Amino acid sequence: MNPMQAVKVEKVTLNIGTGKSQDQLEKGLKLLQIITQKTPIKTITQKRIAGWGLRPGLPIGCKITLRKKVAEEVLKRMVEAKDFVLGENNFDQNGSISFGISEYIDIPGLKYAPEIGTLGLQVCITLQRPGYRIKNRKTQKKKVAQKHKINKDDAIKFMKENYKVTMEAEE
Repeated sequence: MNPMQAVKVEKVTLNIGTGKSQDQLEKGLKLLQIITQKTPIKTITQKRIAGWGLRPGLPIGCKITLRKKVAEEVLKRMVEAKDFVLGENNFDQNGSISFGISEYIDIPGLKYAPEIGTLGLQVCITLQRPGYRIKNRKTQKKKVAQKHKINKDDAIKFMKENYKVTMEAEE
């Protein structure tokens, strides 16, 4: 196989949306700290949505982005929490993967913490190939060629080979 066609994990993002509840936000920050041993950041609203009582500048969630070895280690635990089963709808056409974990106690190595309660999180995985730097570099930015982009089939194949994921049967 051509080494430039090899797919790898660029980043893993863990996200907890809490809404306006500052109490839930503190619990979410604590949970992400426990899972990753790193400091998460708060996500801030950009728009005003009167029906939901949101205004710009209000913290409504927290997230943390992991890269390199740490991302791969955390990803193994997250996939194990889903029992190595993902659905076809967890993959998008650009090769990104996203799934939710309904309760953090499903993650191996984590025990129930009464101060956090029951809380779920969203896991988003971004895949890339060598050469993707051309779209982000400072000078001479270029588009990634269509045949070099990662599609849904490439992402499914990558997860099956590297993380022993099985696909959920469609109903």
